[in-house]
Amino acid sequence: MSPFAGVDSSCTRPFKYTATHRYFILYLLINICVHGINCFQRFSEQPKYTEVNPGQDALLTCKVIDKRGTCSWQKDNKPVGIYAKKYEWAARPSSGSNGLSLDLHPPPMQIGGDCSLWIRSATLDFDDGLWECQVTASDFTTQDALTSQPVRLVVRVGPQRPRLEYEGTHVPPSHNITVDSGAVATVKCVSHYGNPPATLKWYLGDKEIAPIHPQTNNTEPDNTRTWSATSVVQISAMRERHGDILRCLAFHESYLAKSVAVEARMDIKYAPTIRLIGSPEIDLEEDKDALILRCVADANPPASIVWRRAGRSEIASLQETLQLRPVGRRDAGLYTCQAQNSVGTSEQLSVQLDVKYPPKIISAGPDRLTTAPLFSPAAFECVADGNPLPTYKWVQRFSRGAKYVERGHESRLVIDNVTYDYQGDYECRATSYINGQERVAVSEPVSLQVVGAPQVLRLHPSLHTVSIKRGEPASMSLVVCADPRPHRVAWEWGSLRLEAGNGIERFHADDILPDSREDCYLSTLHIERTDEHDSRPYYLVVENERGTDRHAIHLNVEGTFAEPLEMSYLLGIAGGCVAAILILICLCIYAVRSKKCCFKGSSGYKSSDKDSEKADLKSRSDSTSGPQGDSIYTTPAGFHHQHHHQHPGHGSPEAMKVRMAAMILQPPTRV
Repeated sequence: MSPFAGVDSSCTRPFKYTATHRYFILYLLINICVHGINCFQRFSEQPKYTEVNPGQDALLTCKVIDKRGTCSWQKDNKPVGIYAKKYEWAARPSSGSNGLSLDLHPPPMQIGGDCSLWIRSATLDFDDGLWECQVTASDFTTQDALTSQPVRLVVRVGPQRPRLEYEGTHVPPSHNITVDSGAVATVKCVSHYGNPPATLKWYLGDKEIAPIHPQTNNTEPDNTRTWSATSVVQISAMRERHGDILRCLAFHESYLAKSVAVEARMDIKYAPTIRLIGSPEIDLEEDKDALILRCVADANPPASIVWRRAGRSEIASLQETLQLRPVGRRDAGLYTCQAQNSVGTSEQLSVQLDVKYPPKIISAGPDRLTTAPLFSPAAFECVADGNPLPTYKWVQRFSRGAKYVERGHESRLVIDNVTYDYQGDYECRATSYINGQERVAVSEPVSLQVVGAPQVLRLHPSLHTVSIKRGEPASMSLVVCADPRPHRVAWEWGSLRLEAGNGIERFHADDILPDSREDCYLSTLHIERTDEHDSRPYYLVVENERGTDRHAIHLNVEGTFAEPLEMSYLLGIAGGCVAAILILICLCIYAVRSKKCCFKGSSGYKSSDKDSEKADLKSRSDSTSGPQGDSIYTTPAGFHHQHHHQHPGHGSPEAMKVRMAAMILQPPTRV
């Protein structure tokens, strides 16, 4: 029997094999031979992850090549039916070969098929989940059924605003995250009830920072279709980061701005550091300048300030500012500033306050009056207070006038040899400089009283010579100091002596007058119509019960040292020439007479000739010298002494020659 023969259930006649059956079998064979193993169905496009906002339509794409089976979809491993206006085919799929078609003209074969599915008005409760596209096998023997990878269809749900957590405590937006300096702050950012979970990013200031591990997403316990996103960051707490803004940024498509941020301020606690403002740059003068010092602390939390003064137990100030208005010397010292907060204590800063004040004389003496004998030592001591330390100067003021003499530049003045020049009032001057300005303090005067013998003040040699023209009056003055007052004052010159208050001819001596200096007196000698004979030294002689002193002043009358001196030389030369001529004449006469005597014999010498010779010499000598009282020049005293006390035998001619030569060579003496 033919394999194609069969029995019709509706009738009993046998199956008749026809040409149609042959065509159909041939078609199948050709189709198998043409396609071979490539006839298995396969995906050309599988569904992909898709997000959709609530109420919007979503398309899940699924396309198959050589599709012969039937398309279907599953959600969360459960089949989904096709419902109008909810789940619809994107393109009606081709019908599969569920039976043999006896149509002699079959439709063209479909190489692929579109199984894409529209999900209308998506909702979280019904549509959010894992979707799979499935295609049944071509036939039961081929086993080419298809199932796509599960893909998630997400029906978006906007997450809540992210929140920050620190040490398990929620940190409200714009609040502080407080952490000690040097510690590490671990901060968590959480975004709840989002679908899909939000994407979290961290920023510190304007710089993005990385979390310690990737973001974690978990379904919410009370709503498994939504997610919580968590990200954790760790920040090293440094004082430089104090005040920086820490932000957590949550990105989600359901947000209007696509992102929402939450931020907090980093509150870094650190120990204080301090700096001083207002340290004086110039000298501070007592009762004149003010001082304002500020101790500025950089600390978190704010620090308390303490001002202390070295050497004192009490606190100078508990404020940031230390004010001294005005400063006084009692305020001078070392001031320290220190700050403290809950984290720690700052270092100490110090400023040395030096208050300047002008000098002040404390004492000068030892006594207001000191008496010292003439030529003995004396000392004065001056003590002054001031800042800076003053320099000293001792000055001697005269009782009359504003003149003074500097005597020393130390606090102690020592006079080794007291004279009347040192008698008078002494002032101690203490000097210092404040900000370049001189400050001077002057003591009350202390007096030095000198007692002793008189002393004529020795002035500069140029002041001890008085020059005057011939015929003009001359006045010569000297100052004498004495304590007690001198009881005898006189002027001496030559063999003359003139007491003070008296006069003689052209000379007059004034009574002594008080000088500008204490215990000093002025004595003056006046000469009328001076001539060249008045040029000489004049001595002032002073005496009291303690002793005497004598000193000269020179008078120079113009012409005295020129004309008279020249005339004396001329007269001397003339006298010498005359004497030489006389000697020559005498020698000649003597020679002649001696020669005659030789001729006549040795006994021929007559005493009468000798006497006449002596007489001639005497007469010539008298005529040359003139009267002794009226002559300007005199012979030396020794000459007259020898002349009157000559020994016997000195009258010989040889002796006469020697004496005559001595007289000629002796310079004339001015009377």
